[in-house]
Amino acid sequence: MTAKESDKAPDTQASAQEETQKVRESTRFHHPVAVADEDIDGNGHVNNICYLRWVQDAAVAHWRAVINREAVQGLSWVVVRHEIDYKRPALPGDRLVVRTWIAEVTAATMERICEVRREHDEHTVLAKARTIWCAIDAKSGRPRRIGPDIKSFFSGASS
Repeated sequence: MTAKESDKAPDTQASAQEETQKVRESTRFHHPVAVADEDIDGNGHVNNICYLRWVQDAAVAHWRAVINREAVQGLSWVVVRHEIDYKRPALPGDRLVVRTWIAEVTAATMERICEVRREHDEHTVLAKARTIWCAIDAKSGRPRRIGPDIKSFFSGASS
């Protein structure tokens, strides 16, 4: 590589990273949540289990919003791992948004990221979750490969 070519390489790399970020942003799904009275625990803020419910609700809503029902007949999903980092408490009366997207797809799993934020404060993350979902054949209950048709639903091509 010549000196002139190496000078261009960082621009190309930065451009590729920007394009990847644009695709990620375009495939993010926003799921609104209103904190209910029953979500508040003895400490006066939202109980941790509610975040898990919101993460699952956002994942299901995202799935239903982008898939073609005929293409996924016989497919089901199970969670094999949840990780949640609690950053700040959600409070009574908060209106929240769960932003979710697919971070990685393997042969039979999808890694989904969710961020919980206040509707009026897009910069502060209240909680961040990472969930690994495994594709399951609904009849046999065994893991199933995730085909390119299903992957395409989350690439921005059909959303």
